[in-house]
Amino acid sequence: MSLSAAIGFISGFNECVTFFQWAKSAISSLHSRWSSSQQQGLQGHVLQLESGLQCLRDTLPAMYDLIDKAEWRSHKHGVAKLLPNLKDVVSEAENLLDEFSWYEMKVQVEGSASQSPFIEFFDTVIQGNFNKLNAVQLRFNHLSSQLNNMGLHGVTQRFDKLVRPETTSFPNETKIFGRDEKLEQILVFLNVPTISKRKRETSSTNASTSTSTSSNVSNESRVSSLPILPIAGIGGVGKTTLAQHICSHQRVKSHFELIIWICVSDDFDVKRLTKEVIQSCTEKGATTDNLDSLQHALSNHLNNKMLLIVLDDMWDDALKENGQCWKRFCAPFRSVQEGSMMLITTRCPKVTEAVRTVEPVILEGLKDDIFWNFFASCLFGSENSDNYPELECIGRRILPKLKGSPLAAKTLGRMLSMDLQASH
Repeated sequence: MSLSAAIGFISGFNECVTFFQWAKSAISSLHSRWSSSQQQGLQGHVLQLESGLQCLRDTLPAMYDLIDKAEWRSHKHGVAKLLPNLKDVVSEAENLLDEFSWYEMKVQVEGSASQSPFIEFFDTVIQGNFNKLNAVQLRFNHLSSQLNNMGLHGVTQRFDKLVRPETTSFPNETKIFGRDEKLEQILVFLNVPTISKRKRETSSTNASTSTSTSSNVSNESRVSSLPILPIAGIGGVGKTTLAQHICSHQRVKSHFELIIWICVSDDFDVKRLTKEVIQSCTEKGATTDNLDSLQHALSNHLNNKMLLIVLDDMWDDALKENGQCWKRFCAPFRSVQEGSMMLITTRCPKVTEAVRTVEPVILEGLKDDIFWNFFASCLFGSENSDNYPELECIGRRILPKLKGSPLAAKTLGRMLSMDLQASH
């Protein structure tokens, strides 16, 4: 559920404050309709309703956060079963706000001189629908308690592999849609030859009787700073998938002596990340917890190596300490061979601008027929939808709502593929 939806709810509630002020005033002005005790009781109901909506307003962001977490864990049977119920509760909450927003607009249009909005409000809401609010809050408390028992709780501030699954350099998708031009653009930036330069050098070295010159590259061939190319775009647009296909490309694998993939996410811990890079180099865990020792060890492991390193899913946590944290992490990479590169994937413009040394590659949503082909492959298992003409018609009506997002197409397509019937 989007942040804009939460903001809309809160904004709408703030508008309703004016309505509640008017409602309290209207009760006093309609004193002839009720006795003193009824009037007092009604004022109490209005206060309870106002307080309940305020409580719901405070709870709703947690509802949105819980839905996000549940969607990441929807492969778990228990979570998958509760997720539709949780979304239903949120929908009820939003419908309640819509109802009160409508009364607010009615008051504004008809003016305080008219008592009809409040009489209608009294008859249909306070008398009939007041229990909706309590029911929504009780259902949310019940569902959140159940999900909490399944390990979904709180707002995760640090890297949580249950919330942000760890990525690897192996592509999840065998085919990449609509990114051929971007892939070739990155290969050009990486200076990857059509025939591997490293392979030619290796063959030449093997033919030579002297290996000393090939094993010792002069310090002049080292980089002063590692070139950094960001792959940027909104979440779910395919940044990680593109980076995976770069790493698995045969020309890239032949060109670079060492390819390292690090899943960063929102916990940019220099020591943790340095250890992970060392482990990728040596296939062994680091034996020290001292950062200076770790950086010296990393520098030695990378010495004169032709390196491609990918930092996947970087957030602005990397820029803490006024950027010193990022500089500290990058320091050991100066020992690599010239021609080495760093790719980062990020959805944060601030990160893109702060770390890039060249123009970033910006990914946008997939376009038109390419997007349909991808959606169809997720939905039908292939790009051919000839056997499902009715479903293709429905699918093409759905497509514009997905805004070109590969992740949205993948998620929805695979959910729909479970039951290939028009009703589903």
